[in-house]
Amino acid sequence: MRLRADIYVSALVRRVFSAGDFAAVEKKGAEEAGAIFIRQRFRDGLETLYAPAPQSFFDEESSGDRLFEVRLERAEPDRVREMLERERKFDPDLWIVELEADEISELIPMAG
Repeated sequence: MRLRADIYVSALVRRVFSAGDFAAVEKKGAEEAGAIFIRQRFRDGLETLYAPAPQSFFDEESSGDRLFEVRLERAEPDRVREMLERERKFDPDLWIVELEADEISELIPMAG
């Protein structure tokens, strides 16, 4: 069984803060099962956008886990904002979490 989105986001934010970095919830979505998008901001002004991985990456063993994929890597903030606006039109119940951390590979599980 998959963790509720609000619990997952809360745990992620706490883990980021405990690592000495910054996190904020930019947009709250559906508490139970909203899709979670993660904006990683870098000191040079660029951003990486992580999105939920497609269902094809899941197998029976990982069906309860959340997996992410890189949607935009080290892109201009305007490109990330535009992509998130398109996603919001498609799914208004999504979550957007903003992180200011140099390394998040240990914080979020990535799809193979």
